[in-house]
Amino acid sequence: MHVDAVTNTTVWSGGQWLPGRDVLLARGRVAAVVPAGTVPHTPGAALLDGSGAHLIPGLVNTHTHLHQARMRGIGEGQPLLSWLRLVGEETVALTPEQAYAAAAAAATEALRSGTTTLVEHMWPHPSAEVHDAVLRALRDAGIRAVLCRGVADRPDVSRRWGFDPRLMQPLEETLEHAGALAAAMRGSRVSPGLAVPNPRCLTQDGMRRVRSWAEERGLPVSIHLLETDTDEVMCRQHAGTGAVDYLAEAGFLWERLLAVHCVTLDARGQALLARHRVAVSYNPLSNMRLGSGIAPVPAMLAAGLRVGIGVDGAASNDTQDILEALRIGAYLQRAAHRQADLLGFGRMIDIGSNGANAALGLEECPHGVVPGVRADLVLHRFERDFATLPVRDPGATLLTCAGTRTVDTVLIDGEAVLRDGRSLRLNEAALAAALV
Repeated sequence: MHVDAVTNTTVWSGGQWLPGRDVLLARGRVAAVVPAGTVPHTPGAALLDGSGAHLIPGLVNTHTHLHQARMRGIGEGQPLLSWLRLVGEETVALTPEQAYAAAAAAATEALRSGTTTLVEHMWPHPSAEVHDAVLRALRDAGIRAVLCRGVADRPDVSRRWGFDPRLMQPLEETLEHAGALAAAMRGSRVSPGLAVPNPRCLTQDGMRRVRSWAEERGLPVSIHLLETDTDEVMCRQHAGTGAVDYLAEAGFLWERLLAVHCVTLDARGQALLARHRVAVSYNPLSNMRLGSGIAPVPAMLAAGLRVGIGVDGAASNDTQDILEALRIGAYLQRAAHRQADLLGFGRMIDIGSNGANAALGLEECPHGVVPGVRADLVLHRFERDFATLPVRDPGATLLTCAGTRTVDTVLIDGEAVLRDGRSLRLNEAALAAALV
C-alpha cells in the first residue's frame, strides 16, 4: 500500500519535534509538512493515522552480513580470527536456499527496528546463485539496500588472513560477475557496490583495479579496517607498513570508501582518512561481543570524518536492531569518556539516518523529515510498550528505550512495507521455519 499522507503526527523535522502535523507524500517523496487539517486530502487518498505517534526518518544500517542470520551464537566467547574460521566454514557450505531465507529474515528483522536502508557487505563467494538469492530476498522484503559484492585477490592457505581460500575467485571473474549483478539491480531499491574483507585480502595492484572499476561506475566500496590490531600487525609483517598507509600507498582512500569498525584507528589515521573523505561505519555491539574494543567516535567526528552506524551480522551482534546499536553506541562512548551528555539524540539520529550516506551514494537527509526527501519513514507508537512511558522527551525516549516494540509502520518510497510490526511483503512464519 502506498501512503499519500501521515496525518496528525509529531514529526522530527529541521532538528526539532513538530506536533500536530500532516506529512504529505507524492511520488515516493515528502511533499510538505503542514499543520494538521490545513490541506484537504484528495477523496480516496491513502491516509496513515499518526495520532499519538512520532514520525522520524528511516535509519541506515551501514554494515551487515545477511547470511549470518543462520549463525546466531556461533563462536561465542572466541576472538575475531578464530570466530572468523567458524563463520568461514558455514559460508563455504551456504546454499542459495539458505542464503535467501537468511537475507529475507534479516532484512525483515532490520525493518522491525526502523531500518529502511541496509548495506550488505557480502563475503566473497563463487556461487552466482547465492548472490541472486540475496538480491531476490532484498527485493521481496521491500527494503532499500546497497548490495556490496565481495572481492579479494590474495590467497592464503593458512587462513591467518581471516578469509577462507575456498571462497576465492580470480579478480577479473569477480568483477565481471559484479557487473552482471549490478545490471540485475536496475529498476529496484537495491544498488551495487563492492566489499573487501580487509586490507590483507587485496594486493596493492588489486586495490588499484578495484578502485578503478568502482570509480568508473560511481560505486561505493566497503572494507573492514582495524577491527582489531590484526590489520596493523599483519600489514607491517607482510608489507612493512601500517594498514592505513598500505591503503594510501595503493591509492585506496577516497570519498566512496566506507571503512568498517576502525576500532584501533589512531589520530594520524583519522586525519588521513578525513583528508581523503573516507566514511566510517561504527559497529559498537559487534565490537563489544568480540572483545575488539571501542572505536574512537568522538575523535573521528572532531577530525571531520563522516560516521554512520552499523549493526553487523547476527553472528557477531545477534540481532539486526539498529535502535539498540544507536543506544549502546552512545552509552559506550559516554562510559569510555565519563561524559553523560555525549552523543545525544540529535547527534545519534543524524549518525543513524545520514552519517555515511554520501559515501554510499545514498541521498543525504541532514534535517530529518523535510520536503523533498525520500519518503523512507518510520512511525513509532510508544503506547505499544509501557516501558517507554511516560514520554518526557520523544528524542530521549527513542534513544534510551524505544525498539522493535514501538515500531508501528515503516514506509519506503511511501510504500508501507511493515505495519503493526509485521511484514506486508513476506510470510514471516515461513521464514522462521526456514531458519530452524
